[in-house]
Amino acid sequence: MTLKVGIAGLGTVGAGVVSLLQANAGVITARAGRPVEVVAVSARDRGKDRGVALDGLRWHDDPVALAADNDLDAVVEVMGGAEGPARALVEASLEAGKPVVTANKALLATHGAALAALSERTGAALAYEAAVAGGIPAIKAIREGLAGNKLSRVAGILNGTCNYILTEMRVQGLPFDTVLAEAQRLGYAEADPSFDIDGVDAAHKLAILAALAFGRPVDLSALHIEGIRHVSALDIALAGELGYRIKLLGIASREAGGVAARVHPCMVPVGSPLAAVEGVFNAVLAEGDAVGRVVLQGRGAGAGPTASAVVSDLVDLARGRLTPVWGAAEPMDTAPPMPMERHVGSYYLRLMVLDQPGVIADVTGILRDAAISLESMLQRGRAPGEAVPVVLVTHDCEERRMSEALSRIEALPSVVEKPAVIRIETL
Repeated sequence: MTLKVGIAGLGTVGAGVVSLLQANAGVITARAGRPVEVVAVSARDRGKDRGVALDGLRWHDDPVALAADNDLDAVVEVMGGAEGPARALVEASLEAGKPVVTANKALLATHGAALAALSERTGAALAYEAAVAGGIPAIKAIREGLAGNKLSRVAGILNGTCNYILTEMRVQGLPFDTVLAEAQRLGYAEADPSFDIDGVDAAHKLAILAALAFGRPVDLSALHIEGIRHVSALDIALAGELGYRIKLLGIASREAGGVAARVHPCMVPVGSPLAAVEGVFNAVLAEGDAVGRVVLQGRGAGAGPTASAVVSDLVDLARGRLTPVWGAAEPMDTAPPMPMERHVGSYYLRLMVLDQPGVIADVTGILRDAAISLESMLQRGRAPGEAVPVVLVTHDCEERRMSEALSRIEALPSVVEKPAVIRIETL
C-alpha cells in the first residue's frame, strides 16, 4: 500500500523532495517496502514553475488543511519558522494522529518539548533528520547508531554560511564585510544574514543535538550564543601562525557541574578533523564511552542533501520504524545547564596597544592577579607611540576570571580598542 504524503512548502527543499521521490522511485520503494508518493501540496503560488512535475496533485491554500486531509498518511513540513502556519500544521497533524516529517530546526528548538509530548500522547511520529546538518545523517547516528553509548560530547560546524565566510577570509585574506557580500551574491547568505552570522541557526541545531545526546528536554534558552561578526582577517591570519583555524562551533558537553551548551567562534588545531571542513560543508562530532570519537561530514544545506534527509524519514515511516522524538520516552538526564561563566578552557587574546614601555607588564599583571597563566605571546611590529597587535595565548582558566581580567585590560589607557577574544578548543 502506497505511503501517501502531503508537503507544505514548495521552495528549494519541498521541490527537492518531490524531485527525489520521482527520480529515485524504484530504489525508494525497494527500501521502504512500498511506494512513497506525494499526492497533496500546499504553497502560496500555484502558477510558479518549480522545476518539478506537479500535475494531478491536490492543492491546499491553507497548509493546516493537510492535517485534515483523510487521504494522507503523513505530512512533510518544509515551510520553516518557529511560529505561524508551520507550528499550526505540525500541531494539528500530530493532534490528528498523523505522522510529521519536518526540516524545521527553529520550531523544534523552540517548541520541541511540547511537540514531543504531543507526539507521545497521540502516537504520531515526529521525525526531523533534515533539521540538522542537511544530508548528514546526524540525528539517526546519535539517536540510534550510538544508542548504546554514554555520550560525553557532541559538537560540530553547523552553519555552512559561517563556515564559507571564515574559509574565504582565510584563503583570500579578505575582511568579513567583503566576504559576506560575496556570500550573499552567490546565494550562500540571505539578504538579512543575521540568523546565520549571529549564531542563531547553529544554536537551534545544537539545542536539538544536545537534547538527543544527553537525553534531556530541548532547551534553547540554556545555550550561550555568539556569532562571527567580530572575527577579523587579522585574527584569522594570526591563528594560522599559531597553528589554528577559526571555526564557528556548536559544542555540548557533559561536565561535572551539568551539561554545557555553547555556540561561538573557536580556534581548533589545524590537525583537528573539524579544521579541515571548508566552505559550505558541515560536520558533526560525537564522543561516546564505547565507540570513542565519530565524525560525520557533508553538505549541510541545499535541495538535494536536505531532501535526502526528509526521504530517509519517510522510508522509516513506510517501514513502521518508530523512535521516541528525543531518543527515550523519559528524560535520562536532569542535571542543570552549566552557566557559561563556569566554562574552563584556554584563550586567544589579541590586543591593540600603544608601543610604549610598561604596556606588557600592565597586561600580564592583570592576568596574574586573575590567576591566569600564559602559554605564549606574539608581538607584531615596532612603531613607538603607535598601536601594534599583541597576541597572548593562555593556559586553561575559568571564563569568569577571564571576563573580569578583560574588563580591567580594556580600561588601560594603552589599549586602544576592545580586545579580541577567541576560545581555543582541542577537538
